[in-house]
Amino acid sequence: KDHIYLHLDHLDPAVLHERLPGISESARIFAGVDVTTDPIPIVPTVHYNMGGIATNYHGEALTKKNGNDDFVVPGLMSLGEAACVSVHGANRLGSNSLIDLVVFGRAAAMRCAEVLHPGDSHPDLPKDSADHALARLDKFRHASGQTPTAQLRLKMQKVMQNNCAVFRTAEVLDEGHKLIHEIYGGVTDIRVTDRSLIWNSDLIETLEFDNLIAQAVVTMDSAKNRTESRGAHAREDFPERDDKNWMKHTLAWLDADGKVTIDYRPVHAYTLTNEVSYIEPRPRVY
Repeated sequence: KDHIYLHLDHLDPAVLHERLPGISESARIFAGVDVTTDPIPIVPTVHYNMGGIATNYHGEALTKKNGNDDFVVPGLMSLGEAACVSVHGANRLGSNSLIDLVVFGRAAAMRCAEVLHPGDSHPDLPKDSADHALARLDKFRHASGQTPTAQLRLKMQKVMQNNCAVFRTAEVLDEGHKLIHEIYGGVTDIRVTDRSLIWNSDLIETLEFDNLIAQAVVTMDSAKNRTESRGAHAREDFPERDDKNWMKHTLAWLDADGKVTIDYRPVHAYTLTNEVSYIEPRPRVY
């Protein structure tokens, strides 16, 4: 079986109704389970992605360029789960994502007010500015390979659950690296059966898979590369945090052939005010 069971039937039904109405309803709708009498089947899922697009505290996207680790990408911003500011580091604690959205959402809005002015004209876009996006859409809409999207997606899910879970070893990650790159290579053989442009769920799921498999590949290769434990990245073969060699952010680029290039940017061990001190990383003791 691919699941375990969560028992809530020892709790008073009135307590479940008052404290866990959402879970009770979801279990009834999606699993056909009455939580007052039956266990809930539980499977792994992704709750939150730590890391993301590197940004500054204004929400502006950053990249490495000309020796500058904090080069601002003009006009591109990222917030919340998509961004890496990074106030969470390698381990996001509960509810911090909401704080992230509120604080940096406001900061991004303030930055927009600084750099954008009413009446300013937008630079002319290149004549071929939409070609890449349209070509990607048409490539998948007319994909006529032998492998359904759902089959590749299921393989990807199983590899990530089996080989890139919280507790990892070199052996498990090496196998995962091989398997996830094989799945990435299978994108060229993908099959989409619906060619329409109206409510085409097959196409949408295929575009979504294309996004997911790229993230899966760079996640797997980044985990394989980091030979230490830090936050939610727990290497059983490297159980200690190694600040000397690994106190740095991983940056990963994926090219069209599936090759991952890894680089780094430093962790900022300072604050922007004398009123608040930098919080040193501490060992995880729970």
